[in-house]
Amino acid sequence: MSEKILALLIQLITHVIDVGGYGGIIALITLNSSGIAIPSELIMPFSGYLVYLGRFNLFLVATAGVVGCNVGSAVAYWIGAKGGRPLVLRYGRWVLMNQHDVDRMSWFFDRYGSIAILVGRMLPLVQSFVAFPAGIARMPRLRFHIYTTVGSCIWYFCLAWAGMKLGEKWNTDPRLEQLFHRFHLAVELALLAALVWFVWAHVNRNRSAAAT
Repeated sequence: MSEKILALLIQLITHVIDVGGYGGIIALITLNSSGIAIPSELIMPFSGYLVYLGRFNLFLVATAGVVGCNVGSAVAYWIGAKGGRPLVLRYGRWVLMNQHDVDRMSWFFDRYGSIAILVGRMLPLVQSFVAFPAGIARMPRLRFHIYTTVGSCIWYFCLAWAGMKLGEKWNTDPRLEQLFHRFHLAVELALLAALVWFVWAHVNRNRSAAAT
């Protein structure tokens, strides 16, 4: 059952990239950066694997990621700047973002300032929400997009490069395939458990907030 669920999640991402090409990467990363936690840790390595197959160019893959990140971040920034914290809290539940997430992102931004945008682009989950507190704080737009570009470029290039290198070694190093077949079920179960916990925790927090 876990294999089927994970296969569907991964299939969605791979299908969008297969059909849309660089545009598919831009679309997925736009969603990721605007608050919908579609993991870039799946998007970019698969894109890197397609670099290995000769379908994509590594630098264009990273560039597509940067473009999508800036577009999605601009949307999240605008929501934070125009609606402020109340609007983010009101509609954040539609993308499984609640007050706890906003508090955590606001603390991260307040503590580290503008550099939080640069670092946040290279942290799982944080990258999906970090633009909201930047908008709420009205961080200067030029600086916001410069940090967004630098941080996302480094992260997406590294992820795509890793996917490309894994593709190169897959058929030449039998240890990778053996390791995958030995541990893939455990990894899938762990990923499924993490996904279920993430959704359950956010739904529970939303219910608790509504009850109070």
